[in-house]
Amino acid sequence: MTGSTDLGLPLASAPRRRPAAVLATLAALAVFALLLAVSIGTAGPGPGAVWRELLAGSDPLVEALVLDLRLPRALNAFGAGAALALAGVCMQVLLRNPLADPYVLGVSGGAAVAALGAMLLGLGMLAVQVGAIGGALAATLLVFTLARGSDLGAGAWTPSRLLLTGVVLAAGFGALVSLLLALGDATQLRGMLFWLMGDLSFAGAPWALLGVALLAVPLGLAFARPLNVLSRGELQAELLGVPTRALRIGLYVAASVLTAVTVTSVGTIGFVGLVTPHLVRLALGADHRWVIPAAALAGGTLVVVADLLARTAFAPRMLPVGALTALVGVPLFLALMRRTRAAG
Repeated sequence: MTGSTDLGLPLASAPRRRPAAVLATLAALAVFALLLAVSIGTAGPGPGAVWRELLAGSDPLVEALVLDLRLPRALNAFGAGAALALAGVCMQVLLRNPLADPYVLGVSGGAAVAALGAMLLGLGMLAVQVGAIGGALAATLLVFTLARGSDLGAGAWTPSRLLLTGVVLAAGFGALVSLLLALGDATQLRGMLFWLMGDLSFAGAPWALLGVALLAVPLGLAFARPLNVLSRGELQAELLGVPTRALRIGLYVAASVLTAVTVTSVGTIGFVGLVTPHLVRLALGADHRWVIPAAALAGGTLVVVADLLARTAFAPRMLPVGALTALVGVPLFLALMRRTRAAG
């Protein structure tokens, strides 16, 4: 028996393909993308020579190139994509709307405003990171507060009200970002613009970002069944005993932290959290026991490939990763919307 959730996608009981096979394929693609990313670059020997020298251990320069430069950048890209995809899954379940995304709802805007403010004040990287997380959480609190208003009833935080409030706040944060860029030092403008569009050139050690993304997967799996119920409707979830208010707040906080950590590490990269959950649900259905790990793998692979193209397509010039993900994400999302409308 088939049906659809409030997201307009197949129910968890009717996956379109064998989940284990899809996960194995995504894992293989992720490994291949990472190997490709550490093998290809604008400097140094070709892919075959890189691996020969690396396995032989005869050239310390090749080892430094791969282990100190390419591998950390590739792992940062994978962690960023996985975190953004998981944040998108959280937001779409929370609002039961396929258009929900941390960038649409102002979470990333709040993180970007706080991080840019710390940069303009000349504060250190730690202050920038703390500011971004605080900005994302403050944006989350502001969305909830404004969406609730003076209505203290059980239905105060409706999905449509949260979505509309988030979209308005995202526009406001975008205006603040433009104002900060206009007030900033002209010598820093190019770097800040690239950071706002997603730039992995100056990303540091990947372990924090990668660790947060990997930790989010088992935590999400632990709540997979309540997420499945919530995605079918809040009333049904409450009738089945799911603590909907606590779960919704937890989802918003989780999406905020995932987005803020990504913004501080690699800047703002759009459309990953919007498109990746769609593709995963089309392949697997809406069972979050499969959607969560599949989204992390697919999102990480997407950003790794986008970053590889960003640094090699027009070498020696670097392209912003966020621009490439948008160029891929916009037509893909329009095609998915057209397909969903035709199916409906």
